[in-house]
Amino acid sequence: MFKVATYVLGKKLSGQKRYPLVLMLEPLFRCNLTCEGCGKVQYPDHLLRKRVSPTQALAAANECGAPMVSIAGGEPLLHPEIVEIVEGLVAQGRHIYLCTNALLLSRKIDAFKPCKQLTFSVHMDGLETEHDHSVARKGTFKIAREAMEKAIRLGFRVTTNTTLFNTADPRRVRLFFDEMMKIGVSDMMLSPGYAYPKAPSQEIFLSRERTVQLFRKIFSRGQKNWKLNLSPNFVAFLLGKRDYDCTPWGTPTYNVFGWQKPCYLLSDGYARSFGELMADTDWHKYGRRGGEPRCRNCMVHCGFEPSSVCDTFSLSGLFRHFGAARHNFDDNGEDPNSPMPALLGAIDAAAKPSACDHGSCCSTSSSGE
Repeated sequence: MFKVATYVLGKKLSGQKRYPLVLMLEPLFRCNLTCEGCGKVQYPDHLLRKRVSPTQALAAANECGAPMVSIAGGEPLLHPEIVEIVEGLVAQGRHIYLCTNALLLSRKIDAFKPCKQLTFSVHMDGLETEHDHSVARKGTFKIAREAMEKAIRLGFRVTTNTTLFNTADPRRVRLFFDEMMKIGVSDMMLSPGYAYPKAPSQEIFLSRERTVQLFRKIFSRGQKNWKLNLSPNFVAFLLGKRDYDCTPWGTPTYNVFGWQKPCYLLSDGYARSFGELMADTDWHKYGRRGGEPRCRNCMVHCGFEPSSVCDTFSLSGLFRHFGAARHNFDDNGEDPNSPMPALLGAIDAAAKPSACDHGSCCSTSSSGE
């Protein structure tokens, strides 16, 4: 958190308008699951066999300069040189989220070393019934749970990564949160699913209106012990209490084709370098305010969390969150060690009008200003 804060403030003080927060590194598209909402594993076999080398991965991280790297795919643990990639990123000082379905985690965990810069982010789409259905294979929930418990015992930081669709039951989602806290995961990341046109199940995707309805029902009965790996502003956005446009350059994607335009979710060509990606992409055409039809219903974490972070580090954002924290801990007498009161209080504060509601905050406007 400190590293990201100093990075963002440094960019703001330098006057830079567009900068990356998280490098989305896809070292391969191959996976050992065929999830119903995934748009990656439908590539032909010759592309599924391609891989980003450790040299390419580390060069991309240096070129981009983002303080965090999310290693996705595909299933990264299928990459034969994934340990070398992770160790190289750690040596660069990056903070890594290795996104995995955990089917291979127990078998390969001994090849990694516990480190504050490394987090295993395990794909968990709900309780056993919901998760196994989502990934189209029975038994995956139990395997993933055992792998997470083993990793936690060995001293690794473990989080969960949950994608929600219109089939989600708010009550069951809350029970899932409780279960993950019992396991001992550090925190949980949530996102509505993006409507990949190649995904095998098209009827599961949420509209923006349905997304807001779902998250309001989920958080209508929040528990104090839930630990969410989300900024309060992004949760407020999911609840329909704040309005952001996408910040696609906040999470640039590098994969076997190069630098993907414009973002992790859309493929409108590729750039040969990060500089070319930033300079040659027509950023104004994307997002809801840009009028791009594919962006109409998107509220995905990788597009809008950077927008919320930008708002957090604006003057109005810092004032709102300072006020929210003071209200929760000084006036309500809540336990300051419990994350949920601070989160919900910050969400209420974030609902107050600000320039960001009109798209003029830093990188959240359609003009990129």
